[in-house]
Amino acid sequence: MKKLGVIVNPVAGMGGRVGLKGSDGIEILRRAREMGAEPESPRRAIEALKIIAKLKNEIEVLAYPDEMGADECSQAGLEPEVIGSIKSGETSPEDTMEAAREMAQKGVDLILFAGGDGTARNIYTAIGAKIPVLGIPAGVKIHSAVYAINPRSAGEVASLYLQGQVVNIREAEVMDIDEEAFRQGRVNARLYGYLKVPVERRVQSVKSGARSEQAEMEGMAAEVAANMEKDTLYIIGPGTTTRTIMERLELPNTLLGVDVVFNRELVANDVGEKQLFNLLEQHKGKAHIVVTAIGGQGHVFGRGNQQISPRVIRLVGKNNIIVVASREKLVALQPHPLLVDTGDPDLDQELSGYVRVVTGWEDSIMYRISNDAD
Repeated sequence: MKKLGVIVNPVAGMGGRVGLKGSDGIEILRRAREMGAEPESPRRAIEALKIIAKLKNEIEVLAYPDEMGADECSQAGLEPEVIGSIKSGETSPEDTMEAAREMAQKGVDLILFAGGDGTARNIYTAIGAKIPVLGIPAGVKIHSAVYAINPRSAGEVASLYLQGQVVNIREAEVMDIDEEAFRQGRVNARLYGYLKVPVERRVQSVKSGARSEQAEMEGMAAEVAANMEKDTLYIIGPGTTTRTIMERLELPNTLLGVDVVFNRELVANDVGEKQLFNLLEQHKGKAHIVVTAIGGQGHVFGRGNQQISPRVIRLVGKNNIIVVASREKLVALQPHPLLVDTGDPDLDQELSGYVRVVTGWEDSIMYRISNDAD
């Protein structure tokens, strides 16, 4: 019998309705409550759990006490085994992390959690990519790719996974932003790591039917590697997709950072913006930037790869940017474009338009890049 772990961040989303752009921190929570904010996550968790409740005789459910999961399970018609302990009304990120650890130790097959980017980050910190997870979107900040598009989808995908009808797993980005900067109108998103999430493969690849996303990525890596030019500097952005290219080259890779390759050899790893710019100036020859879509909203620049700054992009040139992505990722984004948010509005405008995206071996499609999510 499959085991489902349920974690609810009871304060996620409180700051959004009252315009506070997040709910991280005791003082912000106090202000949110004073302004009449009410929790979003319990209601959204119940919506997802009601779908899963149809399987209540086929699965075991573990939940943290009271408002951290047990209450929502009960209201959805589930009878969970309650584990752990909390101080009701005063929960913290440490409670979320401890809940994830305990559920991993008890061998759950999937953790379903309700929250925002901070919650996803807490779970990543606690257990890494040990077991699959799936997020019910309930926070103000949803930049991470570990969330379903809405609570109902979360319930449906979780149900299918627990029944063995969804077997594909992918690594999805865990992002978080600086809330204080966000309140001042700046988006400073950082890529923290990856969690494993179940995915329902809805669309088959045009060329080869049911080939897996991993096979597509390996083909894409072979395509990029085969076309690497001599005496050209290659700036390899972060992500699991670009990691496949480094593996193809048999080079060490910084999953969450930027590496630099020259003549198929690693010349610098995990570089900062200044080092990257200096390398380009010293090189004086041709260079390429290789990037993929990061985060749930499909950012090519501006989320998790800020080392590749506007001046670095301008020095390399728009025509020397190589965008790579699986068709599955692009299908998940449709009808929305890939996004750019470099911090330089003029550059964002210059980068907008249709670009060739390498999706596999001798396989590419044209896809729109925009500085606007619409």
